[in-house]
Amino acid sequence: MAVHPDLDAVRRARSRIDHLVRRTPIVASSAVPASLKLECLQDTGAFKLRGAANRMLAMSEAERARGVVAVSSGNHGKAVARVAGLLGVDAVVCLSSRVPEAKAAAIAALGAGVVVAGPTQDEADAAARSLVAEGRTFVHPFDDPLVIAGQGTVGLEVMEDAPATRRLIVPMSGGGLVSGIAAAVKGIDPAVEVIGVSQDRGPAMFLSMRAGRLVDVVEEDTLADGLAGGLGPENHHTLAMCRALVDRAVLVSEDEIGAAMAALHRTDGLVVEGAGAVGVAALMSGAVPPGPGTVVVVSGGNVSADALDAVLAAHPEPGE
Repeated sequence: MAVHPDLDAVRRARSRIDHLVRRTPIVASSAVPASLKLECLQDTGAFKLRGAANRMLAMSEAERARGVVAVSSGNHGKAVARVAGLLGVDAVVCLSSRVPEAKAAAIAALGAGVVVAGPTQDEADAAARSLVAEGRTFVHPFDDPLVIAGQGTVGLEVMEDAPATRRLIVPMSGGGLVSGIAAAVKGIDPAVEVIGVSQDRGPAMFLSMRAGRLVDVVEEDTLADGLAGGLGPENHHTLAMCRALVDRAVLVSEDEIGAAMAALHRTDGLVVEGAGAVGVAALMSGAVPPGPGTVVVVSGGNVSADALDAVLAAHPEPGE
């Protein structure tokens, strides 16, 4: 039976990665009745730096010497490229063709090789696995205990900086972020509610949690491109952890995601990508009703200016 990361593993992760990651602020929102944990202000623009750093700092010298490979919808690849550059490790990131060009360019700019494998995450995953077979060390985007523990440090910071937190709303894709946060916060206070939020286009973890098994999805283009993709051919940690620790999961639509991105920009002055805005979308749409002690994790801000402009044009302020 797989051993899943717990609060102690998250605390060890924080000790390991503290010198590489930013302790991001928690601020009151004007867009929704909640506080926002701003991982969009993290170095590399998203929470993914935490898990990638924990996994790679824990590697042996032999593992690093073989080089690393990752499969990513963008933000994980950027994080792996950043940490690899700091450690002097050769890195390759495999992407699907659905990953925005701006994210692929950002990965390449950090020094990693980029392989665009095909239109689905499964094809990108297969390309990465072929490089593992050639000797590279795999840095999984979510289903790895060290990656999960690294992402869980977000939850530690929330509980320390906002101890009155009663509910955390967290973007949910492969489940590394939400399961890591849940392991941390429920290890501190089991009564804190953890809610996962996914886009309604191909929500693999949402459907897999409901079915109690891995469910394949058809990938579709979505504003929340950072949440796109399936769970892969096998899953050892995040599905079981999400089913055990996430209190409920909800879906939001493309229109609701766009409205949240626009509100965060106009009202709170934040540049937030679609994946990072789904928690705010859940509150704005009523998928999650307001409640005291609510903190929303804004997981990333890596959206191009053109894409954000298109969202703002599609969601004008009243009177515009």
